[in-house]
Amino acid sequence: MAELAPPGPVGAGATSGRTVPKRRYAAIEVRDLEKTFRIPRQQVNTFKERALHPFRRARYEELNVLRGITFDVLEGEFFGIVGRNGSGKSTLLKCLAGIYRSDAGSIRVAGRISPFIELGVGFNPDLTARENVVINAVMMGLTPREARARFDQVLEFAELQDFVDLKLKNYSSGMQVRLAFAVMVQSGAEILLIDEVLAVGDAAFQQRCFDEFLRLRDEGRTIVLVTHDMTIVDRFCHRAMLITGGEIETIGAPGQVGARYLERNFEAMSQRSETTQESSVAGASAEIAEIWVENDAGMRVETVPHGQPLHLHARIDVHGRVQEPIVDIWVDDENGARVFATSTRPWPEAPPAEAGQSLHVRVDLDNRLAGGRYHIGCSLLSGSATLAVVALVNRHKPFVVYGSSHVFGLVAIDHELHVDRESSA
Repeated sequence: MAELAPPGPVGAGATSGRTVPKRRYAAIEVRDLEKTFRIPRQQVNTFKERALHPFRRARYEELNVLRGITFDVLEGEFFGIVGRNGSGKSTLLKCLAGIYRSDAGSIRVAGRISPFIELGVGFNPDLTARENVVINAVMMGLTPREARARFDQVLEFAELQDFVDLKLKNYSSGMQVRLAFAVMVQSGAEILLIDEVLAVGDAAFQQRCFDEFLRLRDEGRTIVLVTHDMTIVDRFCHRAMLITGGEIETIGAPGQVGARYLERNFEAMSQRSETTQESSVAGASAEIAEIWVENDAGMRVETVPHGQPLHLHARIDVHGRVQEPIVDIWVDDENGARVFATSTRPWPEAPPAEAGQSLHVRVDLDNRLAGGRYHIGCSLLSGSATLAVVALVNRHKPFVVYGSSHVFGLVAIDHELHVDRESSA
């Protein structure tokens, strides 16, 4: 059994300084797991339909959600599972929790499991919070006495002391999340299975959950987290796994898996037709034929890490003579704010662009952008005093920046921050 590597960085450029105990056995072993759902093509919804067609055979379509999944989670490991919607990650977590029965393969779990998977699972809406806490704690393996002994701690963590005798059906979704998470944390289970339902909670409660993640990880609990938030994966996880189409694509360091996830997540974006806004200049003297992004190795990419060199490219095909050509290229954020722009102007005595030529535009810069999605635009102008638009595309090429959790504005500007302490006496 391989030993665990140290946890990934907390934020950009910092490390947590914590390592997982080097233990030799797996807390979770999954071998060749298969799960298929049968979807009926025709549904019989009334007794009349059943009576008229008593011998009609139901037809089904099979949806193969998990295909030969094999992996281990070592004891004391914080293990992230990521993937696009419909990839099978939540189904896998439910198989681990025993909610779904697998069709093939095996799952071995060494320890008591506490799941936190779906909002309201295990809760009875007609019972009060007090009754639900005790019942759920017993279902997670505590004795009734232990459940009652930890009741006050659960309510204190969830901050629901004033609603203890209120029926759960009158709780908001955020209150239910707080209660369910508090029960899971106080259950004392060795293995925690967590789906990404924390997004329902408010910001203050999410921060409390993150503090609990750190505490539980330091205590050596085994945690399996399904999430779409690569910042959380990079901050907490020791390893991560990417599931694509029901199969494991890669398992490894959180940063590498997160980068591949983002590439997968935005591949469809690059394949779709991108909106081109061209000028209506008569004769169509030129067109923006292509825009792309390269990394420092010269590879075309859809995702770029913060702090690494970034190369923007554009190819402009010229169909007719363009006097005094001027090229502008820019980057807008998702809200349309222009975060970067550059231009060839002034371009003294620029020779005309002739028909049949192609202008290759390249911009090299350090990526100081905050995390998020950005769009590249480009234009070709003609003239100096009076500019005429020859070709234009706006918000044409999207790309995603990741790994910038410590950028609090649109961009990171090199600076020094000083805080001086002075006595008030």
